[in-house]
Amino acid sequence: MISAGLRARVTAWTADDPDESDRAELAALLAASDEPGPAGAAAQREVADRFAGRLEFGTAGLRGAIAAGPNRMNRAVVRATTAALAAWLLARDRSSAARGVVVGCDARHRSEQFATEVACVLAGAGIAVHLLPAREPTPLLAFAVRRLGAAAGVMVTASHNPPQDNGYKLYLADGAQIIPPADAEITARIAALGPLLDIPVTGPEHPLITHLGDEVAQAYLDSVTAPYRASATAPQQGSVTALAPLAGDSGLCVVYTSLHGVAASLMLRAAAAAGFGTLQVVAAQAEPDADFPTVAFPNPEEPGALDLALAEASKAGADLVLANDPDGDRLAVAVPDPAASGGWRRLTGDQVGALLGAWVLECSASDPDPGSRLVATTIVSSTLLSKVAQAAGADFAETLTGFKWIVRARGQRSDSRFVFGYEEALGYDVGDVVRDKDGIGAALAVLSLVSTARARGQSLPDRWDALEVTHGVHLTSALSLATSSPAQIMASLRADPPATLAGEPVTSVNDLDAPDATTGLPRADVLVYRLPGGRAVVRPSGTEPKLKAYLEVVEPLGGRSLADARAAAAARLGPLRTAVETLVTR
Repeated sequence: MISAGLRARVTAWTADDPDESDRAELAALLAASDEPGPAGAAAQREVADRFAGRLEFGTAGLRGAIAAGPNRMNRAVVRATTAALAAWLLARDRSSAARGVVVGCDARHRSEQFATEVACVLAGAGIAVHLLPAREPTPLLAFAVRRLGAAAGVMVTASHNPPQDNGYKLYLADGAQIIPPADAEITARIAALGPLLDIPVTGPEHPLITHLGDEVAQAYLDSVTAPYRASATAPQQGSVTALAPLAGDSGLCVVYTSLHGVAASLMLRAAAAAGFGTLQVVAAQAEPDADFPTVAFPNPEEPGALDLALAEASKAGADLVLANDPDGDRLAVAVPDPAASGGWRRLTGDQVGALLGAWVLECSASDPDPGSRLVATTIVSSTLLSKVAQAAGADFAETLTGFKWIVRARGQRSDSRFVFGYEEALGYDVGDVVRDKDGIGAALAVLSLVSTARARGQSLPDRWDALEVTHGVHLTSALSLATSSPAQIMASLRADPPATLAGEPVTSVNDLDAPDATTGLPRADVLVYRLPGGRAVVRPSGTEPKLKAYLEVVEPLGGRSLADARAAAAARLGPLRTAVETLVTR
């Protein structure tokens, strides 16, 4: 049996829940918890978990399993969050009401319902709403915020999470995701709310809610394809000056998948408008499907996620495989490789990031002020991009993890022009069209790079080889280690730092959470261990009970062959992985 106190909380929440089906779900769960035996015990545990707290509003917004109760994603939680957001916006700037908020959603379970709830709560607070058509990718929402001059943007999506999840991403007027202290301020307003049923809510056809058509998508396409269109007479919003404009079809055979997500339509339109012809779409994954039936986990980083695309590419003799994640903000790339299992090699995020960064800098080398170009990546990504930038005479910035920091690197360099940023988790941003990761814009840049390399008799692996010959082998790897006490382990690491890792001396330990840290970055719960020709970065996950470690070893060629330098790097990386895993699980 559940306690009287918990039962009272469930009853009170249910009475205030605006959704009939969610109320019925909680009533059934409460009744099941009274049953004897294993089923009743399971229901009791479920009730306790759903009411263990409130789904946390963090620096990326909300994300969690869809179900009734305060610790899940549902209409009640969306209503409370949006009412708090409305009050926060109006308290900061009364003009927010007229400027409005852009609202969008992907195709996950209940996404349209949640987006409608957001719009109706905002309108109930007197705030104008620009409602995008349903089932659009996240980069379009981020673009629309600046395009429409809105005060904020809300995207209902759980990105590449499992099918049972959904989420709520919040963007500010600059088109970038929120950063502290906004999250804490909105959380405080959520906690101070009164009954949900007292929150003013309009209908979906209220005059303050504008239902947008294709005009924002067309504006996005005009901007993101401008660098590739020889006929473009002037740069569009935020575009890079030029990325090898093409006069027609590139001749590439490209297999593309959106992994049952919402990016396919916009991606295909963008490829055609930029002159890259028609992509060969994996039919079984082309239509949005909230159950993601052909993949175990809809994340292009996960093993097996690209299996259908790779099989189709092998049949077609394709030159390239591109994959967006379900909300279209990430991009995976695979290339033919006879030496790889199955004949295809998936490039890592660090490899694609360095390749695209070098390509953007090459294409913009003739800019009137090439020294003002800025590229950025995070403290957990490879250091190769910094060397590429230095060789190109461009500025470089290193930020905390997450695109909310990468796209704000321009604020650290007031005289610089942001041209490229990336993070190792398959996120890339080319130019300033979108101030967030953009898997569609990144795909166009990859197509441009591959088609130009092909015209020069090169492949994408050839371009990677050239980078490592010039700057040294940069081999990276990541570890994700489950633990029930990440904070305790981080405290232990600070109290007793290692003198060596894998037999190599730790030359310095940089604690980004130390009050006297001199990194120029906001304080963060991150430890950076530097080795001769290597590095390990350890931090707790922001969403799961895990510690994450990011490793890199660097081997200059120093007269050796590229193959020998790569073998040496691999020989060092294995022991370093073992040493770091031992360190954080001791």
